[in-house]
Amino acid sequence: MTTLQCLIEFQNMQDKKIVLDLMRRFSSAMRYSYQRLLEGEKRKDLKKHLSRLFSINTRYSDDAIFLAQSMISSCEERGQNPKKLIFGSRKVFEQLKKNHLTGKRRKQLKTKWKESRQGNLYSRGDKSKQGNLNLRFQWIDNELYLRINTGNRQYIYAKVIRDVKRKNDKWIYFMFMLENAYKYREWFPYSVRLKVKNGNVYAFISIEEKTPPITIKKDNGIIGIDVNAYPFHLALAFTSKDGNLEKYKSINLNELLEANSEKRQYLEWQIAHRIIEIAKEEKKAISIENLNKLPKGKRGDGFAKLRRRLQKWSYKRLLNKIEILAKRNGIEIIKVNPAYTSVIGKLKYAPQYNIDKDIAGAYVISRRGLGYKERLPKNYKELLNDTDFLSYTIARIEDNIKKLKQKLKEEKNEYKRNKLKSTLAKLRKNLKTLQNHVSRLTLNVERFTLDVERLESGKSKTATQQPVNQRKEQVRGLPTSGHKSWQVLSIALAFCCLERLYRDLSPLKRVIVSKDWIAVANRLVPVLGTGTMTLPKYRLSGSEVSEMAEYKYPDPSCARFVQFG
Repeated sequence: MTTLQCLIEFQNMQDKKIVLDLMRRFSSAMRYSYQRLLEGEKRKDLKKHLSRLFSINTRYSDDAIFLAQSMISSCEERGQNPKKLIFGSRKVFEQLKKNHLTGKRRKQLKTKWKESRQGNLYSRGDKSKQGNLNLRFQWIDNELYLRINTGNRQYIYAKVIRDVKRKNDKWIYFMFMLENAYKYREWFPYSVRLKVKNGNVYAFISIEEKTPPITIKKDNGIIGIDVNAYPFHLALAFTSKDGNLEKYKSINLNELLEANSEKRQYLEWQIAHRIIEIAKEEKKAISIENLNKLPKGKRGDGFAKLRRRLQKWSYKRLLNKIEILAKRNGIEIIKVNPAYTSVIGKLKYAPQYNIDKDIAGAYVISRRGLGYKERLPKNYKELLNDTDFLSYTIARIEDNIKKLKQKLKEEKNEYKRNKLKSTLAKLRKNLKTLQNHVSRLTLNVERFTLDVERLESGKSKTATQQPVNQRKEQVRGLPTSGHKSWQVLSIALAFCCLERLYRDLSPLKRVIVSKDWIAVANRLVPVLGTGTMTLPKYRLSGSEVSEMAEYKYPDPSCARFVQFG
């Protein structure tokens, strides 16, 4: 759909007052419909008495119910509670609640609230009704007017004010379609929505856009696009059709942070056009994440700098622009599940290709667009089964939690305390994830041992005698969720094998190739003097740790975790 905007000018104040009253009644009908739908009332029953209650025709009533249902569906898709929706902008509502606002500023906000809450009128397009029945464009003396149905066969005509802003303005195409429709009686549907802003009434026209057939498909490869906040840029990974990385590119987005709202929109369109030109030159499809909502933080969380950056910019708006332009240019656009793309990229591909973790995330997005599934490397699987290494990681996290608690106790600054609390909550979550994983591994080992003992004693039960696993719990190997394995792996490697900044992922190459995670963990362990401490070789005597065995990991305090039986 393409949406166009224009200003409408009334012939006199009486006409404007009538239309504003109609908009107020329609807005009330929409809010009433919203509440009744939440209560479970059916659309057909609601439509019967809505027209009589708010003095609007049945077509307006049906459109009010349609908008209300659309808002409920939109809230549910975003994972929000529809009962908590505030008509008229939550932001303005929260500002009006503040008691210190008085005088001119409060009056401005109240006017804005009233316009947003009461200044709405909508009519869906209908091809059989000359495009639109209630809000219809008509030519009068070679000038364009909007005919507004106010009820009882009464109409008000408002003049359309709209300048052509550029050569490729979509308004030119709309005017051409309208002229042809009246000339050849070939009508097309267009929906119109009226809104009030700063005392003026604007019309928003939505028409179905005809897009060309897709000519650039993923048969020739794909470009994966990942949006990143630090540093603020787009990462592009060019991938061949067989899933191999060909090249990569980054597009800086810092200019968007310093621009106002209108300029930001313009710059986003420029960036989207640039990406489309790249896709056309490379003759590759585009793969993006199917994002619904990105947490932007909340006041007092201790991450003010990141929050300001995220609040200034809408990642989804840019992706929508890329999607629109791709369809207009016949380029295939593929949306993929965004779950763990960054984690898989930085752990699996960043060390192998020696690339940035953001580029690696874009590479995973492109591979998902091609239909490839990411499997854990063999040596990573072995690490996930190494209870000693995982127990050592647990000990390190517990030590960090202990230090953070002490730091939190000493810190007096409220905002710094909030940041420490956020970090502490994240550490506790990571600790619980690792502990649950180790518990499952231990349980699997115990079950395997029992099975072996039964087989050796000749007392094993037949399949029909085995107890039914009613909860469908996994009884062998790693957790069923592949994403869960990547999460555990990310936590373990972050605390034991990577530097604090977490940008240099090259040490993981040694883990993937030679499964030498002990040496990689050792390089980060300081001693009392300088340099690092060399870990002695780990020796086992039978199934228990020998009395002469030296510690496999650098911190002797974690010896309590390295016990068997």
